[in-house]
Amino acid sequence: GSRVSLVTKKKLFDSATGKAQGGIACVTDESDSFEAHVRDTVVSGAGLCNEKMVEKMVVEGPERIRELISLGVEFTKKKNSDSEFELALEGGHGKRRILHSGDITGNEIERVLIKNIEKNKNITVYKYHTAIDLILDKDRICRGVYVFDNENNNTEIFEAKVTVLTCGGAGKTYLYTSNPDVATGDAVAMAYRAGANIANMEFVQFHPTCLYNIAAKSFLISETVRGEGAVLKLRDGGSFVEKYSPQKELAPRDIVARAIDSELKSRGEKFVYLDITAKNKAFLVKRFPNIYAKCLEYGIDISKDMIPVVPAAHFFCGGVMIDENGRTSIENLYAAGETACSGVHGANRLASNSLLEGVVYADRVYKDSLQFLEKEYSEVDAKPIDNTKSPVNKSAAFVRKKEEEVRRLTWDYLGISRSNERLLKAKKKIDILKVEIEQYFKEVPFTVDGIELRNMMFIAEMIVRSAIQRKESRGLHFNTDYPFLLPDVKDTVINIR
Repeated sequence: GSRVSLVTKKKLFDSATGKAQGGIACVTDESDSFEAHVRDTVVSGAGLCNEKMVEKMVVEGPERIRELISLGVEFTKKKNSDSEFELALEGGHGKRRILHSGDITGNEIERVLIKNIEKNKNITVYKYHTAIDLILDKDRICRGVYVFDNENNNTEIFEAKVTVLTCGGAGKTYLYTSNPDVATGDAVAMAYRAGANIANMEFVQFHPTCLYNIAAKSFLISETVRGEGAVLKLRDGGSFVEKYSPQKELAPRDIVARAIDSELKSRGEKFVYLDITAKNKAFLVKRFPNIYAKCLEYGIDISKDMIPVVPAAHFFCGGVMIDENGRTSIENLYAAGETACSGVHGANRLASNSLLEGVVYADRVYKDSLQFLEKEYSEVDAKPIDNTKSPVNKSAAFVRKKEEEVRRLTWDYLGISRSNERLLKAKKKIDILKVEIEQYFKEVPFTVDGIELRNMMFIAEMIVRSAIQRKESRGLHFNTDYPFLLPDVKDTVINIR
């Protein structure tokens, strides 16, 4: 085996994977079929899915699931069965096909993967190391990455024959998000600055139901709660989703999120309610132990009380454009998972397809990248970046203030519902912020917060550039000035060059 360096800016379990409650979508039941899973995915993707990529994901899914199980992942089994899995249903799926581990599936998968990483002698984990930028040689081949050591405050060069970007999404770019604090779009921003093609960044999925509580930063109330019969209600107790879709609570996420957003905007409210009190306590404690306990911490007994919820930035369908082997437009640079835009999600991701995409495309990247490890490359001409700049007094306060500005701007102008006027305002504001932030980045010694702020600003720029280019409303991108679909379907591809 080759030597692998795993660079992570916090600890290994600081990721969105661990927060994935619902599960992993996969065809395992005789009554289900690959065709049905592909069809559900493509319908959700609103005409923009790359069907070849979807097929690869769906067909290779069962093999990857078997691999996860052999590594030690324990999926919930049916009552009184040792071999049959309990399958959950989520919005947009025509069949029960979601494998889950209670209501903490991502956590279970992550636990097992970390255990296996720690046992592997070929993998060195560099915790508290933050990637700054990619290293390209004169032929524009990626040769590694500049890294900031958070604890020693110095920069290092990580040289590599193969570089793989798997840094998740960028939910933290928005004011309200279901994502952990680390989700600042670092990999997409680095690839963009290096000149890679970036696709479909206008398609940001908002999870319809994040717990509304100032203390509860980013706690998700899973889709599966609605799958078990929860109803969305207004302050007066009236339901409203049926006005927007005959599928009501089980409509695709974008429709449910837009329904909530529209009600909140027209009523000037901050949240709506999710009501699952029709189910008894014993059922809820068994089916949703994590959600039940977490809500109780905030004084909400979900068997008696309605849950205040708000939509929150959840998943980026766009990212670094890749082919079926995870290759980006830069040689020797790969991307997978939420960082990548593989085309499997189209304009709107189907619930529980993200963990599936992650495992299938990680496997494809691994197999394809082996060929580069045989090759010899010249010395890379890169020196560590000098970090002995004179510290400027404004550092921490400046970063906090600008981060707040970026996140407020994305929420106000690049949210669930957009308009030409809002997009142009956002672009103006981002252009000004960019000058200030890049100037700061040059003058002030590196900090993790500073690196993240710069990346979030670039993510905001990519969202606005992509959104302005799309003169229609499709999937997650809804522009009130173009409330129609164009007959010609195409990806929005941008780069910095």
